[in-house]
Amino acid sequence: MSDPLCPLCLRPIPPDAPQSQHHLVPRLKGGKGGPTVLLHHICHKEIHATFTEAELARSYNTVEALRAHPRLAGFIAWVAKRPPQFLSRVPGKRR
Repeated sequence: MSDPLCPLCLRPIPPDAPQSQHHLVPRLKGGKGGPTVLLHHICHKEIHATFTEAELARSYNTVEALRAHPRLAGFIAWVAKRPPQFLSRVPGKRR
């Protein structure tokens, strides 16, 4: 069986790679029990460094919307060249 793919960066997520579940609608904004996606931990951190909870709930509650945002598109192009286990501080400053 092959490793699941991160829907944000499209790299495989092997069992030993840092990973986390992302609520497409933040729990604090009504997403408790809602759909989640498995992401690399670095991809998850970049989402939350880019958007507020309100922005995630209102405009960025699908993988397609997240991937279309210019900052995340740049991040995806950068991280796609890294191995699946790669973890570093999220570049740029947190909002």
